[in-house]
Amino acid sequence: MRRIIALLVMICFVAGTFAKVPVTGNKIRLTDNWEFLRQDVGNIWELVRPIKKGQPEEQPIWTKVTLPHCFNAEDAVDPDLNYYQGPGWYKTRLKLDNPYPDGRMVLEFEGAGQKTDVYVYMTKVGSHVGGYDSWNVDITDAVRAFLASKDAERFGGEIPLSIRCDNTRDAEMIPSDLSDFNLYGGIYRYLNLVYLPEVSVASLRIEPALDTKLKKGMLKVSGTFYNPADVREALVEVTVKNVKGEVVSTRTLDKITPLGDLDMLDIQIDKPQLWDVDHPVLYTCEVTVTANGQKMTASERFGFRSFEFVDKGPFMLNGKRLLLRGTHRHEDHAGVAAAMTEEQMIQEMKMMKEMGVNFIRLGHYQQSEIILNLCDELGILVWEEIPWCRGGVGNETYRGQAKRMLTNMITQHYNHPSVIIWGLGNENDWPNDFPEFEQREIRSLMSELNTLAHHLDAERKTAIRRCAFCSDIVDVYSPSIWAGWYRGVYTDYQQMSKEEMEKVKHFLHVEWGGDSHAGRHAEATAPIRKEGESDGDAALNGSALVLKKGDWSESYIVKLIDWHLKEQENMPWLTGAAYWPFKDFSTPVRPDNPVPYMNQKGVVERDFTKKESYYVFQSYWTEKPMVHIYGHGWPVRWGDADEEKEVLVYSNCPSVELFVNGQSQGIRKRNSQDFPAAGLRWNVKLAKGQNTLRAVAAGKEALADELSFEYQTEKWGKEHAFRVTSTPKEDGIVEVEAQLVDSNGIRCLDSRVFVSFDIAGDGELIQNQGTATGSRKVQARNGRAQIRVRTQGGTSYVAVKADKVQTSFITVQ
Repeated sequence: MRRIIALLVMICFVAGTFAKVPVTGNKIRLTDNWEFLRQDVGNIWELVRPIKKGQPEEQPIWTKVTLPHCFNAEDAVDPDLNYYQGPGWYKTRLKLDNPYPDGRMVLEFEGAGQKTDVYVYMTKVGSHVGGYDSWNVDITDAVRAFLASKDAERFGGEIPLSIRCDNTRDAEMIPSDLSDFNLYGGIYRYLNLVYLPEVSVASLRIEPALDTKLKKGMLKVSGTFYNPADVREALVEVTVKNVKGEVVSTRTLDKITPLGDLDMLDIQIDKPQLWDVDHPVLYTCEVTVTANGQKMTASERFGFRSFEFVDKGPFMLNGKRLLLRGTHRHEDHAGVAAAMTEEQMIQEMKMMKEMGVNFIRLGHYQQSEIILNLCDELGILVWEEIPWCRGGVGNETYRGQAKRMLTNMITQHYNHPSVIIWGLGNENDWPNDFPEFEQREIRSLMSELNTLAHHLDAERKTAIRRCAFCSDIVDVYSPSIWAGWYRGVYTDYQQMSKEEMEKVKHFLHVEWGGDSHAGRHAEATAPIRKEGESDGDAALNGSALVLKKGDWSESYIVKLIDWHLKEQENMPWLTGAAYWPFKDFSTPVRPDNPVPYMNQKGVVERDFTKKESYYVFQSYWTEKPMVHIYGHGWPVRWGDADEEKEVLVYSNCPSVELFVNGQSQGIRKRNSQDFPAAGLRWNVKLAKGQNTLRAVAAGKEALADELSFEYQTEKWGKEHAFRVTSTPKEDGIVEVEAQLVDSNGIRCLDSRVFVSFDIAGDGELIQNQGTATGSRKVQARNGRAQIRVRTQGGTSYVAVKADKVQTSFITVQ
């Protein structure tokens, strides 16, 4: 079977279907000098024809962009539009300088959505269907043919490259447009130009294993070659290095025929250093191939580790129990949508690790190689899945894409030690892409995928989430448990989990939590449902109910999370759980949320701004001392003059002392089972007006947190008007805040009306960011709404509107 897989890898590399190019020194990111058109063209000639200035051929107008780039960088969260789904074009001119005589030139796409066609001048050189797997196109022959033509003269030695991406709705593709995330368009991951010699390494498969005592490591290395010139003799050198760069093993294979699959190494390593979540030790395998005087080195990293899902029991890593403390990630960010830079990815994954994450489910599609590399480096175990999400099962094209994308994902990411689970689907019990919805058809495809996954990778497990009638097919199953949000109350969590665990062999709980509108807080919270009441989590009931009855406050969500984390410490059979998700993300199916078209369940906003819940996780999951008073984004609290108010402090320190306006309120000892806030809570009386809280944690080092806020005792009536102010921020940026007040000018601190901003003049609103302060339409947070203005050196007039409230204006300079 392994040789069949290797043959598929080699064939697909040539065809440009799914191969990734191994790490090599001659890989260049093509980020600059691109133009973009968000519509279709009549034919490819339109992109390359000669144009005289002022002639009609100058139309349509192209926009200069850099890659990665997404069609939907802003319109995905525009409150008044559906996001664009259709074709778009990119064009540039390449200056080529291949260091290898008679070598190859390959374009490597790390991901482009959702269908892509590639042209050199007017020659179509490759196509791909699927928005999330890596693939490549060899442009060598087309480039040579173009340079030999008379048409090349007017391009001055440069190569015209045109790329068409298309995210048009298509029911016979995965993922479904019913999915709770956007199906973005564009070249939204990096595009690389790779120079290769006549013979190069096409793929490496590294198979590390451990004996039962974890004292001996076995290592097999095999690979395939890219050899379109049919060279018949090559030299191959294999080098394995440890984390310090010291050579562990080498082997030279002389006069091999670089065609098909080659077994390169099969060795034993005594006392290998193990990869784990606290010490993610990575080895490196370098393979150098030399042919006809040309040399190319490819490298891949790997690690030694063992894992086990105990039947009806916990998860084991390297022979020890590890509670999987997880979260989820969508490829989505404020202002760029899916087109995240490497720097943004690094920041995101480091924030997760600093929160205490040791496990992540990459939802709901294969993600960037950069993310998998970061999981390897940081020590974060991975469940990665294909985008078979909702809608049912389509025709043979549909089924073929699902199998192909599973093959691509496993083949491309096989060498990552962080990966422990291949996900086969998500919410596959959700119908409505087709007139008929038949469980037997879903089971049939799920079974085929499960068999394929185990043929491609015999070591790792398969899994799905929320499709009970397929739970017996896969190795690991996650039901849908949303205690306190879509189902029941959060105190039901452990009972719900135990009942579901008993139904399957290997239980892992992924997706739990609830939405919070960043900056909205509540003096008192109430459950969404009564005790024992349980609604399903389909969009037509669960989501509608939480919109109507949930307060969407950070105050409620921190307690929901607090309870879950407390309980997880007392569930010895629990493999782990993954909070949904780490970061707020855009979705086309939630237009009525407080920030329209945003799923707001993240512990950070779409621009990485931390919500209060981030610190709750830190207090349970991290060892580095921390202390955080709840409410840093709560400028005004309210209540009666002599009313006691709850103050929560989240810390992993053994004890904390709280001071209110300089007066000690006593020391509390931390006990994780003392809900809420692990016993670090006080009921205190606040002074009317300004108050200052200070929390001092006990420990080897002085550690403290402080915040100030106003306490309002005046009662308010119905919203009547806005009190609008502006505050200068960084250069050229001004923040506009609108506070709702009643007819007596008293702040309406529980107001949740939708507020809209508009602008006229020289400046522009910083909008369509998908954040609480980056949307021109947003639900008020404790009666206030904000947006930022880029003044552009001039004067602007900002209007603030809400239903049944007087419109207000402010001048911004």
